[in-house]
Amino acid sequence: MKTANVAEAVKSEHVVALLKQMYGENRVEENAARYQLVADGFAKEFGDKAFEFFSAPGRTEIGGNHTDHNHGKVLAGSVHLDCVAAAAPNGTHTVNLISETYNQHLVIDLDDLAPAEKTTGTEPLLKGIFAGLLEKGCKVEGFDAYVTSNVIGGAGVSSSASFEMLVCVIVDYLFNEGKIDVVTYAKAGQYAENKYWLKGSGLLDQLACAVGGMITIDFADIENPAIREIKCDFDEMGHDLVIINTGKGHADLSAEYSAVPNEMKKVAEYFGKEVLEQCKEDDVIENVKAIREFAGDRAVLRAFHFFEENKRVDAEVEALEKKDFATFFNKITESGDSSWKWLQNCYCNETPDEQSITVALALTKLYLDKIGRGVCRVHGGGFAGVIAAFLPKEETEGFTKYINKALGEGSAYVMHIRPQGAVKVEF
Repeated sequence: MKTANVAEAVKSEHVVALLKQMYGENRVEENAARYQLVADGFAKEFGDKAFEFFSAPGRTEIGGNHTDHNHGKVLAGSVHLDCVAAAAPNGTHTVNLISETYNQHLVIDLDDLAPAEKTTGTEPLLKGIFAGLLEKGCKVEGFDAYVTSNVIGGAGVSSSASFEMLVCVIVDYLFNEGKIDVVTYAKAGQYAENKYWLKGSGLLDQLACAVGGMITIDFADIENPAIREIKCDFDEMGHDLVIINTGKGHADLSAEYSAVPNEMKKVAEYFGKEVLEQCKEDDVIENVKAIREFAGDRAVLRAFHFFEENKRVDAEVEALEKKDFATFFNKITESGDSSWKWLQNCYCNETPDEQSITVALALTKLYLDKIGRGVCRVHGGGFAGVIAAFLPKEETEGFTKYINKALGEGSAYVMHIRPQGAVKVEF
């Protein structure tokens, strides 16, 4: 693809149909403009040479809050918000990546990928992704890339994982003939976060961004997670999935996130196990007095959340497949209650005066009670960031105006589940 050809390509029947699939019926024009933007940016920065388009979505967590890192179960979907890149090999051992969104120009020497003292930001993340791919036997060479993203940053829809999967799909198609599997993508992203950001991440975010569509994942065999596509249409439910940005990012909360898996694993340690998936809930109940002394009360509550949340994921999947939407929505409500009361990831104990998640949940619940329909719950990592709500379609516009007035214009995002994960976009 050359820059001069993009304007005509985006008008073709094939590309318009593709953009409708990826972004929804009403977002074709705005996203065609985004592809033109990265094409123009690439040509300006790297010259008028041939490139490929790539895209990787953000994700929505529908069920399975904080279960993946202890090898549990999740229900998730990729969304229309994504990272888009124009990229091409440059024949060197250096990666030049320009982020239009964050005004960054990153230069990575592929001969110098050792972790540094800095454990935040995009540079260590990029180094970690490349190191993770190399460790898995993948070929990584120099390339130029111009990137834009509309995935909400630091807010629980996986802007980091979206970017990680974008980098992986670029490396895959430029240097590995598109033969790298999505689990390897995900593990490279996890490796980068674990080793270079020192963040105790699981694989949910990366896999949900890499695979595409709505999927359920069982992480019991962490080396080979069981991934299954779930056929579900929110239009058939008569509901919209609305993600509400509460106004406070979670970029500075790594310690809070890491404490969740670590405390769950502390309960597993009591039984001589590594993760809670290897334990039984009845055994925790039977030994709860000793476990409270060994791991602490919050760890016990978080363990109970894990076991019950796994059961809820199974129930949610079964309900969706049977089109039993009433049961599905009940389980979403139960999941939100458990996250608030047992998992305790709706606000930080150290800063009780900052409760953006709980305020947003309260405002949403009051609205839903008034109309008598719909459900809501904390979304993703929690502590800050976003919440999720399912609204009857006829109520979505009114709710959006209500929540935007309360939390600020642009707080509500009506989500489209796209079938594509991390892909080379064929124009």
